[in-house]
Amino acid sequence: MAQQYDWYEIVNGDENLSQGDFINECPILIPSSVTISETQEVNVKNYNVITMSQSCDLEYRKVDVVLVCPYWELNQFEKENQFYKSKEGKESLRRGYLPGYHLLNKVGIEGQGKGYLVVDFRNVYGVPFDFLVDLAKRRGKRLRLLPPYREHLSQSFTRFFMRVGLPINIPEFSKSFSLPDSSSI
Repeated sequence: MAQQYDWYEIVNGDENLSQGDFINECPILIPSSVTISETQEVNVKNYNVITMSQSCDLEYRKVDVVLVCPYWELNQFEKENQFYKSKEGKESLRRGYLPGYHLLNKVGIEGQGKGYLVVDFRNVYGVPFDFLVDLAKRRGKRLRLLPPYREHLSQSFTRFFMRVGLPINIPEFSKSFSLPDSSSI
């Protein structure tokens, strides 16, 4: 029988940030135009986010900006796209067939009340480290994704960004192809 692992835990607001920490209502600054000037107008959108920067970088302050991705409860996500209401859409999420998104299990911790969660890799934001630490402290207790599911999330994130379309593939080997004799190498 496969080993069972908990998906989540609750940590205190003053604990160090870690990859896989959930920060609710994180303000994200969105420039209102592409025109650069001395004074720039910005819109502020609050997103529920999960930290994507590596835990070791956060622990040892090797980053000034923390990468975060928004996450949505599956029932909210379905409202934006009808495909995810279908069994096929949900199965595609569950199996990881949609590289821009990652499905997390239901949060089974009393008082958290979250269903399945969908992490959106298509929208990545940078939040200043000190700001996010302060925000996490002010928000109090927070949800944290645990290993091995945190590593699975990280791996999915990496697969999304490492997608590469090569301009020329290696041609097929012909039937007459053979490796060189090792003595000639």
